[in-house]
Formats: sequence, C-alpha cells, structure tokens
Amino acid sequence: MRNKTGIIGLTIVVALICLYYLSFTFVARNYKQNAEAYATDAQGKVDFSKKQRYIDSLWREDVYLGHTLQEVMERELGLGLDLQGGMHVVLEVSPTDIVSGLAGGNARSAQFQQALKKANEAQKTSQSSFVDLFVDSYKEIAPNARLASVFANSANRGKISSSSSDAEVINMLNTEVEGAIDRAFEIIQARVDKFGVANPNLQRLPGTNRILVELPGVDNPERVRRLLSGAAKLEFTEVYTIQEIAPAIDQLAVYLAREDASNKVSPNKAAATTTDTTKQNAASSLEAQLAQKSDTAQADTSALASQTAALTNLFVPLPQGLGVYLKDTARAGEILRRPEVRAMFPNDIVFAWERKGMEATNGQEILPLYFVKKPNGKAPMEGEVIVDATSDYDDRGRPEVTMRMNGEGARKWRTLTANNIGRPVAILLDNLVYTAPTVQGEIPNGNSSISGSFTVEETKDMANVLKAGKLPAPTNIVEEAVVGSTLGSESVTAGILSSLVGLVVVLVFMVVYYSRAGWIADIALFVNLFFLMGVMASLGAVLTLSGIAGIVLTIGMAVDANVLIYEGIKAEMEAGKPFRQAVTDGFKGALSAIIDSNVTTLLTGVILFVFGTGLVLGFATTLVIGLITSLFAAIFITRLLLEYQVNKGKTFTFTSSLTKNWFKDTNFDFVSQRRKFYIISSAIIAIGIASFIFKGFGLGIDFKGGRSYVVRFEQNVNTDDVRQSMTAALGEAPEVKTFGGFNQVKVTTDYLIEETTPEADEQAKAKIIAGISGVKGNSGEIVSSSKVGPTMAYDTMISAIWAILLAVAVNFGYIFLRFRRLAFSYGAVAALAHDVIVLLAIFSLFNGLLPFSLDIDQAFIGSILTIMGYSMNDTVVIFDRIRDYLNDKGGKRESIPTIINNALNSTLSRTAVTGISTMLVLVVLLIFGGEVIRGFTFSMLIGVIVGTYSSLFIAAPIVVDTLQRDQLKEAAAAPVVPVETAPAGKKAKTAKA
Repeated sequence: MRNKTGIIGLTIVVALICLYYLSFTFVARNYKQNAEAYATDAQGKVDFSKKQRYIDSLWREDVYLGHTLQEVMERELGLGLDLQGGMHVVLEVSPTDIVSGLAGGNARSAQFQQALKKANEAQKTSQSSFVDLFVDSYKEIAPNARLASVFANSANRGKISSSSSDAEVINMLNTEVEGAIDRAFEIIQARVDKFGVANPNLQRLPGTNRILVELPGVDNPERVRRLLSGAAKLEFTEVYTIQEIAPAIDQLAVYLAREDASNKVSPNKAAATTTDTTKQNAASSLEAQLAQKSDTAQADTSALASQTAALTNLFVPLPQGLGVYLKDTARAGEILRRPEVRAMFPNDIVFAWERKGMEATNGQEILPLYFVKKPNGKAPMEGEVIVDATSDYDDRGRPEVTMRMNGEGARKWRTLTANNIGRPVAILLDNLVYTAPTVQGEIPNGNSSISGSFTVEETKDMANVLKAGKLPAPTNIVEEAVVGSTLGSESVTAGILSSLVGLVVVLVFMVVYYSRAGWIADIALFVNLFFLMGVMASLGAVLTLSGIAGIVLTIGMAVDANVLIYEGIKAEMEAGKPFRQAVTDGFKGALSAIIDSNVTTLLTGVILFVFGTGLVLGFATTLVIGLITSLFAAIFITRLLLEYQVNKGKTFTFTSSLTKNWFKDTNFDFVSQRRKFYIISSAIIAIGIASFIFKGFGLGIDFKGGRSYVVRFEQNVNTDDVRQSMTAALGEAPEVKTFGGFNQVKVTTDYLIEETTPEADEQAKAKIIAGISGVKGNSGEIVSSSKVGPTMAYDTMISAIWAILLAVAVNFGYIFLRFRRLAFSYGAVAALAHDVIVLLAIFSLFNGLLPFSLDIDQAFIGSILTIMGYSMNDTVVIFDRIRDYLNDKGGKRESIPTIINNALNSTLSRTAVTGISTMLVLVVLLIFGGEVIRGFTFSMLIGVIVGTYSSLFIAAPIVVDTLQRDQLKEAAAAPVVPVETAPAGKKAKTAKA
C-alpha cells in the first residue's frame, strides 16, 4: 500500500479532531447533570430556576480548554426537536402588506385591491415572485395605467418619481420587498435571542420570503407564535439619567442588602465570588455617586458598604445608567419585575435592555440597562412616522444613519429633541434599545442623522431597524411543528435502542459470514461510526431521530464496500494467488465498483440535502457524511488492518464453516427468464395504477396542508369514538389514525387552515382539546402538533417532484459518463422508475390496512430518493462487473446474454450479503425505531427488496435487450463490399464489411 505512513498520520489527525469536537458534548452533558443535581431537592423535584441559575453562574466562565460554558454548549452535538421536544416554525413575510404600504392611499382603490387578490390566488400555484404576479394582475385589470401613478408618493421620494417607467417601479418594488424580508429576519433574530433557548436555529430559506426558526426545549408555543408573528414595534422615548433616579437606586441597594442578609449566601455563584478589578472599580464609583446624590444614604459606614456591595454584586454603573453582567440578566430582570421594587421607581419608567452587550475589562460581557420614559405606557413617537432611513457617511467620513420623517413625525420629533438637548433619546424595537444618541440641538424638519463610533454594518442594521416602522410586514406561520418533551424522551430511547440493536445485528452478521475477516470489517465499522459522529459535531450538525435512522442505514450500507473488497479477495485466492497478492489485487479490483456505487448514492444524498427540510434534511445530513466516512474506513482502515495481518505472516479465509458454500458456483439463468419478470413487474404496476385511480393515496399534511395532532390517551381508544367526538367539536370529520400504540392517535384536519394568525392556532387547539374531552371515560393530552399552510404544501410538492426528476437526470448522466453506453443509462433509469412506481403501488394498496401511517409526505419522498440511491448503488456494482466481462470475454465465443448472465452470477454473493445486512438493519428500525419514522422505515425496507430485485431482473435484462438491438442495427447498417471478382457468366461472391 502506497503512502501508508501518510494514511496512518491522516487517520490519527482525523481521530484526534473528532475526539476534540466530541469532547465538548461530554463536557456539556456533565455540566447539565451537575446543574440538575444542584437543583434537585431531597424529594427528587427539580427547581428549574435554580438549575438555570447554576448554568448562568458559569455561562461566561472558562470551564474547558479555555472555552466558556456558553462556547462548550454551542459546540456540543445538539439534539433535534424530535429528540428533546421544542418548536419548529416556518414564517412567511407578507408581501401583500409591503406592496400595500408602498402604494399609500392608492392601495384603497378597487383596482388595486382586485389585483392584490388575484396575485394572492396565483401565488398558491406559481413559482413567480409576488411583485411579478401583482404587476401582471394590475396590468390585466388596468391595461393603460402606469405603475408610477400608483407608487409615486412622498414615502417613495428619491426612489421613483411620477415619470418613472414601469421597469423602474418594478425594480423599486422588488428591492423594497427584499429589504423588508431582511428586516424581518433581523427582527425575528432579536426576538429569538429573547427566548433564552440553547442552540436555536434561524435561517432564511433561499429563494423564498420564508424564515425557518427552530427552538429546542420551548414549552410555550402560544408565546412563540405571538412573538414571532407580530409586527415590529419601533419607538422613540426619553431616558432617565442615573442622577434623576438616585433615590430609587438607594432604595434598591437597601432592598438587595436585606435580601443578601436573609439568604446568607448569594444564589448566583459567579456573582458572589467575582472580585475582579472592574467590579471593585464599579463598587467604588457607585459608592461615590450614592454618597453624593442620595438623600437617604445611611450614616453607618458598614451599612453603606453592605448596601453598595449588594448593589454592585448585580449592577455595574455605566454612563447612561446601569449595566448587568450577561450571566446575571435573568436574576436582575426577575428582581426588577417584583412589585415592591417596581414601586421604588417613577410610574412612567420602563426597564429596557440594549440589543447588544459590551465587553468589560475582565473579558465578561455587560448588557446595558436603560430607564426609559413611557407616560401611560406609551412612547411619544412610534415608527410609522419614518419615511426612509439609509446608511451614509458624515462630513468626516464616519458611518452614520440618516432618517426622514413625515409631517406628523417632524412635529413630534421637533418637540422631543427640543426638550432633550444634551440628553439621550432611546430608539427601541420590540422594547430593546438599538441606540440612544445624545441630542445636539432641536431638529425642526424631521431630517436627522445619528452618528457615533459605528461600523458600516451597524449603520446598515440601524437603518433597517428604522425602516421597520415604515413598512409593517407581519409574518405568517405557514408551517409549524410542536413536539412535547415526553415524546422527545421516548424518541431518544427508541433511537438509541434501534441504533444499538442495528449495530449489533450487522456486527454479528459480518462475523458469521466472513469469520475472522468479519472482525476486521467490524473494527472498520466502529471507526466509521466514530468519524461520523465526530464530523457531525465539528460541523455543528443536529442529531435528529431521522438522523439516527440515517446513521443506522449508513452502517448497513457501509457493509457493501467491505463486501466488495472481501469478495474480490476471495476471487483472487480462488484463482490461486498467494494471500498477500490476493489482498492487493482484491482491493484494486473492487475500487472502481466502490467509488461508482458510493458516488451515485452520494449524489442522491446531496439532492435530498438541498431539497429536504425537517426529517428528510436530518436523514440526508447523516447519510452524506456517513457515506464519506464509510468510504474512508473501508478503503483505508480495512486495508491497513489486513496488511498488518499480512506483514505478521498471518493468513485467513473469508468464509465461515456455515457460509463457505453459500452462492458458490451459482448458475442461475437470469437473462432467459427476463420476459417472465417483465410480466410480473408489469402486472404489479398495472394493479398499482388501478389503485392510484380508484383508491388514491393518503396524503400527509406536507402535501395537502392542514393541522395534525398526536393525542395520547390513558387507556386504549377506538378511532371511531375519537372521530365522532372530534367531528362534534370541529363541525367536520377529521382523519383519525392509530399512531404507535392503541392508546395514541393522529388527528389531521384542515380546520381554519387558511387562517394564519396565532388566535386561529389557539382556537383550533381548543377544538381538539374539546374533542379529546368528549371521549368518555378516557382522558388524553396533545403530545405533539404540526401545521402546514396551503401555499407551503404546494411548494413542498413542487420541490419533491423536482428532486425526483433531478435525481433521475443526475444518475442517468453519471451512468453514461462512467459506462459510455446508453444501454446502461436506459437500464438504470428503467429500474429507478420501476422501483418508484412499485413502491407507490404498495403504499396505495396497503394504506389503511397496516397499523402505521402510509401517508405520502416529505418523509416518503426522502425514502424514495434514498431507495433510488440504494438501487443505483446495487445496479452500478452489477454494471461494473458486466462491463468487465464484456471487455474481457466479449469475443465471438460467447453471446451478450451469456456474458451478462455470468456477470450477474459472479456478483450474486455481494448483492445478497449487502441486501441482507441492509434489510436486517431496517427490520430493526421498523421494530424499535419509534412511530415517527415507522412509515419511513417501511418504505425503505420495501424499497431495498424491490431495488435488489430490479437490479437483477429489470436493469440487467434491459441492458441485454438494448445491446442486442444495437448489435442488430450495426449489422444491418454495415456496407456490403465485393471481396472477389467473378468470371464472366458467374455470380460474384460478396461479404459484409
């Protein structure tokens, strides 16, 4: 083996990197266990606020290799929502409101409203942008109207004018809609930060006006819906200085000192033990302020010291007021919300945190706290007065923000700035202070600039914040999934159990089939699994239940590479080669088939990754990473281990006493029976098509839209009883299916699905709860729920169709590039089409007859694409052997059917071993993997069976027929040339060229 030292070095480096990243997971879990132990009382009850205080106390402390606890927890291998509970939301920014806002008063016209309505209807079934759909609708309704006459107003001054062309107006509309989506993303990101969720996932979905939000561990979906879908609230307010509220600060210091005395020790470890220079300086500074400005200061020096210490243990003085170390913000907020503390401050005061923290001299982060004025709870100015805001540079070249207000805003802004010269004015979005500039003078015309030590990025963000008040763009929830923590913990158990059992089954099977060589394959599988988990941790991937399914399936499919190597070595040994040479040639001979088969599966996995979301995306992530790590383990680790044995002078067989005669000297006639198998497959497809027509499919909410709830009852329940009760509550009959055990059902309904408000979600949930209570003598609860809007469902269906078509096209192209004959591409694509149609037929025929869901949803599409990858993997290995046989034995002595039949028999051992090992893993998943992925696993199990069948009895026979037909065409097209001149009166002899 060439470069052995380099391979060993690379393996060690990769192993160390994987170990490094996985170590964060173990450290994070250890601190979480310590926090839970700290917060658990003698009766075993966990105080979650105490647990959070423990974690907060160490949040910014170095706990592992120079990393803070926050950094450690951010780097741990996170669990998906289905494994720990939480909420998944897809938000859609409403372009209707944005376009209406840009039109101003013209939006009230009948023509405008009619065009909006048509555009909204067209968007449900179109991939075009909303702006294009609106413009087309408006032009159809008012063909002679110019767009500038609608959108040229004071709000859009500087962007377009009354003389602007339609193209310029369309460009402005697209720019503003895109900008509004960016602003919505920033606003939602700020709101997500307020949840205090560990490892939230927030991303803008490319090419759409949608934003994905995943919040693990969230247990209050109603609050999440309201915070995420509400319009942004922009406010301008006055700010109290610390001198003005010094008496209240004094009272707070006394209050905190008394609380510390009663508690004896601070509940916050870090706050109680921090003695750094910054804090000492803070205490000294604040003590001086208290001594100078407080009329209620205590004469007793020790009392004053204890009060100051109590205050500075929590608060840090800043120029604009106070600050709090980030790790202490939860405790500070809880104290400030107490009624007795609230009463110490003026009635119109509101406590508002700054959006961004600032770094202290000790390296910790401080979050500034502002005391803003809101008489009667209302700010003197709100964001609707902003006409425009842009990022610019001042006369000294420093980044600044300029903003322009309407007439009403200019009047209010003049009053506000005149009353606050030399004082700060806070600009708040969703009650977070984005900036609090000091007013330099009265601003009479509403045009003003905000300057300071800003970066260009900060001024752009601030401009976006200010513009958020100009174009209110509410976000609608178009897809939602809520997983209860109970269901999540059950999923963890099911996932771990299925993984362990599946792994054991594969390991035992390899040893049973390959004897001592099986142990080497098992070591390679362990290395593969370790690398897989390490790579996922290093990439920040999240482990989901479907990801566990992907890991288990990857383990099963990773066997294929080892099988190809071992079968190649066996063939070389049977040819009489010595063990060392057989190992070298076996690896060399198997390499082409390994690469080809894994590349085709990898291509399908990448398509799954690009088009998939949720369950499919989790599966694709582990599948793609697993294929890469399994290739590395099989090609390098297995070879290193085998060559180590060779160098020690050891030899061994690749069969056990039980399996040594399996598939030996097989001579099954695949090719001559091909028409029988064509008929069998055609009959199954015909029955399936009839089922498609007369019975149809069970569509999941991914493809039809709707709301779905998993309801668990205390006792076994009859689905008819649940359906009857739900019908009475909803006013329409929902779909009710057993989901898991007989005490659990899945209720699917389209009740209020067109409504996207949080109120509609709560109303629908209330109806389901009413339906649950209507089941006599059997109480139940909702353990998870999901929602998909009609537009989202249509887009999902279109994406699924494109994913399947793209997978077919990519695999067709790859097969042609590798084998250089269309016959192989035709055979592969025909086998793929056969597998998809047969699987669809089975799902249609058996829908409602099996004790688990056979709905056509995203998970099913994921399984279809996975099976296409597996089938292509199987087919490519067979094609690889056929190509070798055609090149080596394709002379006049043997016909094409004979050559291909021999090639199929030579790969039968590999096909059977890979198929059996993969099916064993899937059977384990089907039994132990949990209800969430049972239909998904069933489709893959059937697909592996059908895919193995199609590789042998559909793909290869089609290659035979196509090559024979091509051979006949070539013979018929060959020119006839004379080979001998005949004498006069005799017929000339001819021959074909």
